Amino acid sequence: MWPRVNGMRTLELGSPGGLRDELNALVLDGAKTATATLLAEYAEEAEEIEFPGEILALLGNDGAVLGELRVTAVTTVPFAEVTWDFARAEGEGCTDLAHWRRSHLAYWRDVEGRQVDDTTPVVCLRFTLPAPPTG
Repeated sequence: MWPRVNGMRTLELGSPGGLRDELNALVLDGAKTATATLLAEYAEEAEEIEFPGEILALLGNDGAVLGELRVTAVTTVPFAEVTWDFARAEGEGCTDLAHWRRSHLAYWRDVEGRQVDDTTPVVCLRFTLPAPPTG
């Protein structure tokens, strides 16, 4: 299971270190309003998929809560059907959908050691940062 903080499920973006810091900064700046996760990760962690209205605790590298995110939409689609609208909402600087696909395939393959093809289910999560961090 993923960690819980104050009764909330948590969201830990990317891998620990510089990437997590970069992605969290994008969220806190409002540039990143979406994230993609392989459906297989939910099964491995015995986690349910998030739901609209759920509040998630965004965690930093040290496990501290950086903010609370409200889930606004969740869809599960094959990798080949992730849209440019969603990819752009991830706010990670991809210039087009092909760029987004290359960068995500490389991350999932090289960092997580996963095999992904056009049919691999991807959970596309959209969120807002409605409130400052709680103390």
